[in-house]
Amino acid sequence: MTPEEFRRHGYQAIDWIADYLARPERYPVLAQVKPGELTDALPAAGPERGEPMDAIMADFERLIVPAVTHWNHPGFMAYFAISASEPGILGELLAAALNLNGMLWKSSPAVTELEQVTLRWLRQWTGLPEDWFGCIYDTASVGSMHAIAAARQAADPQCRTRGASQGLVVYTSEQAHSSIEKGAIAVGIGQDFVRKIPVDAEFRMRPDALAAAIERDLAAGLRPCCVCATVGTTSTTSVDPVPEIADLCQRHGIWLHVDAAYAGSLMVAPEFRWAFAGCDRADSLVTNPHKWFMTPVDCSVFYTRRPDVLRAAFSLIPEYLTTAADPRAVNLMDYGVPLGRRFRALKLWFVMRSFGREGIANLLRGQVQLAQDLAREVDADARFERTAPTPFSVVCLRYKGTDEENRRIQDHVNSTGEIFISGTVLNGRFTLRLAIGNRATKREHVARAWALIREGAERLSEGIPWQSGGLLRL
Repeated sequence: MTPEEFRRHGYQAIDWIADYLARPERYPVLAQVKPGELTDALPAAGPERGEPMDAIMADFERLIVPAVTHWNHPGFMAYFAISASEPGILGELLAAALNLNGMLWKSSPAVTELEQVTLRWLRQWTGLPEDWFGCIYDTASVGSMHAIAAARQAADPQCRTRGASQGLVVYTSEQAHSSIEKGAIAVGIGQDFVRKIPVDAEFRMRPDALAAAIERDLAAGLRPCCVCATVGTTSTTSVDPVPEIADLCQRHGIWLHVDAAYAGSLMVAPEFRWAFAGCDRADSLVTNPHKWFMTPVDCSVFYTRRPDVLRAAFSLIPEYLTTAADPRAVNLMDYGVPLGRRFRALKLWFVMRSFGREGIANLLRGQVQLAQDLAREVDADARFERTAPTPFSVVCLRYKGTDEENRRIQDHVNSTGEIFISGTVLNGRFTLRLAIGNRATKREHVARAWALIREGAERLSEGIPWQSGGLLRL
């Protein structure tokens, strides 16, 4: 491709992106294809000779886009949103063009130093301790895995040479994300040594139950090594009592990791800092700018106040990666499994400079307000009940009927193509879950979601028959 051809096709792609971001609701939010449909529509083998870009772009629109569930759609309320803003997209575009690998400082100083500067800005914006070390991984799952590996290293310094010892124990809430359990599997601790601590009526980890579990394991000769608390759990966005958990960790010398993948962005607005009390006492914390900070996937920030332990767990320097020592030259490969590192900080830098702290804080405030307003409407409708508190931007509710009826309401909402919601199980009952967080979501989109949910309830009460996969459309 010549520079002139690249320029022409680049303009074509930017035009498509601009039109897409301007009107994402012209597409059904949930992909309208069946499993295997795209696979069958694509050639069984790749082309022997190159094809023109016009043909590739045409097939992108004809084949790929219809198979997309649109996370940038204002009606996307199923999972925690991942808004890709225009500044972040431009940063990602330039990072792809530069195509850097920041494994060592010298392999691309910009990758390392911009990452350190940008994460210093983020610490300042969020009120986290200034002396914490930060780095960017792809996802919170990988960040939490590294936290558990660091906790293992702190409890058993010989593990990197002889392998994980039996009897190390990880504790987390029964409402915690599955990535905590996966992380324990990945680093060799094993599922049998993950304790899922019961929660209270608001789905928060119970410190008394945690204390009892730790004492039982100590009495059995086991070694508690890590507690993973959550600020903003996946199902309900509940907030574990981090100060009390931190007291227990300090008393027993246990690594405390905080999963704030979803809610961590809210720290930029001071009125939400109540939720992060005690987090400054953690050994590590993860938050995802790609969830609620207008930054394209993937960009997950990991902080630790004990980078020496993280480095001891992972640093391995063969001759071909040896460099001259310099206290200001950080080699990010020393702080995790990945050797290759994308220039993820560039898109975050673009976003932070373009929006500013107050711009992002105002966006988040508005989305939390939408959820609070919806929660009040749910409370005012006698046919429904909220099944969890609404501290942030997720509303959990259910129709006062059977699980099957609630599932049918969910199917009805999702079958419209306008709104996509998810479900979860709380206290043994299926519940509807609306996660407000996409930058494009406005009051009218939330109102439409609520209208569709109520429409489903009305049809249930009127005995209108169901089709497979949803209600009959009238």
